[in-house]
Amino acid sequence: MRTLYTRIVLTFILVAMVSSIIALLVTNVYYTAQIREYNEDKIVRIAQEIRSLLEETPDTRMEALLPRIANMGFQIYAVDSGLRGTFYGAPFKHQAFDMDIARRVLAGETYRGLEEERHWLMVTGFFENSLRNTAGIPLQSGGQAYALFIRPNLEEQIGEVRILMGLLLGLTFLFSIGLIILLTRYIVKPLQLLTGATNKIVGGNYNIEIDMSRKDEIGNLARHFTHMAGSLKRLEQMRQEFVANVSHEIQSPLTSIQGFAQTMLQKETSPEEEAKYLKIIEEESRRLSSLSQQLLTLASLDKEETVLKLSSYRLDEQIRQALLLLEWQWSEKELHIELDLPDVVIQADEQLLYQVWLNLLGNSIKFSRKGDSLRVAMTVEERHIAVTVSDTGVGIPASEVPYVFDRFYKADKARNRTRSGSGLGLSIVKKIVELQNGTVEVSSSEPGKGTVVTVRLPFL
Repeated sequence: MRTLYTRIVLTFILVAMVSSIIALLVTNVYYTAQIREYNEDKIVRIAQEIRSLLEETPDTRMEALLPRIANMGFQIYAVDSGLRGTFYGAPFKHQAFDMDIARRVLAGETYRGLEEERHWLMVTGFFENSLRNTAGIPLQSGGQAYALFIRPNLEEQIGEVRILMGLLLGLTFLFSIGLIILLTRYIVKPLQLLTGATNKIVGGNYNIEIDMSRKDEIGNLARHFTHMAGSLKRLEQMRQEFVANVSHEIQSPLTSIQGFAQTMLQKETSPEEEAKYLKIIEEESRRLSSLSQQLLTLASLDKEETVLKLSSYRLDEQIRQALLLLEWQWSEKELHIELDLPDVVIQADEQLLYQVWLNLLGNSIKFSRKGDSLRVAMTVEERHIAVTVSDTGVGIPASEVPYVFDRFYKADKARNRTRSGSGLGLSIVKKIVELQNGTVEVSSSEPGKGTVVTVRLPFL
């Protein structure tokens, strides 16, 4: 299996190679369209100047002048009327030549080798050291006709430049590969650290230390990963606490039920005591039933196939019914109830929303002190209905507010279990409201000053 490091290195090398090939093809197109004809004309002009020089100095033999011209950086091939050829200057690397070309030049034509010869890459033909890549013109010298073929000796004229350019391009490619191999580690190393951190999390270790100082996408990924690890750690802690709480809440009533039932079976109780014990058994059974119902409700809401049973009904009447159901609780605490509920018809899942109001009102009552106030207000906004449940109870510490909707979370861990519940109520509220495409917010300025919960539901 190829590692990400290997893939990145190979990808960069492939990009460099493909870029080189594309650059060569583009250069070939540019050479063919812009440079080749110009270069051919330049060589032809040089050949014509040589011819003019020879024709203007008839006393100078061609065999004496051409070697001196060749020494200035040219390769020359002269063919007489008998098709006998003579080389001047550095020899041609490829001397294969069609004598029909010489006959055409002797007959007065001008030969343009760069244009007539065809190569797959025309730009490479410019550097080909062959007779085919010459310019040929007719020449009269000493009363005889000649075909004069000439090309610049690139090895002599720009040989050093070619070596330098080849060295420059070759070293650039090699150093690029080397830097790619080295610098790719800088990209891959943080990902390798994230992989190691992932393995730690899988093993149950959430204490992750990752460099988050980078300002790029990898640094952003590291910050999100660290935040995720913290969330998982907090969730695991809450789950462990929940298991402990649920175990106690299940074990405690079961122990009470078992003890009181055993006492009654031993016939050692009076009728009054039996009635008292039966009432306790009933209360403990109700607590167990409520806990199991909350767990089942949350599991049901988590299912992706949950289907809402939408219907139109009076929202204000539903909230009043929830308050009436809880009347014995707020009456026992002598709470002052304030209602501001205008007539509003909403389209929603009536059964699920009823659980929302029972949970919110039940929490406000549970954590209110004797004589406190409980206010429920409803306002119709542009596209939403806002229901606010506020109380003057014990409140929630500001540092705990962001976590109140986390499952199994309890804001006040010092509260007794019979009053604080399982920590699932607000999780259920949030899940139901989100299923209705709404939002729920909790605010509490400071402990002892009460809590405000605002539910916003789409107004259809």
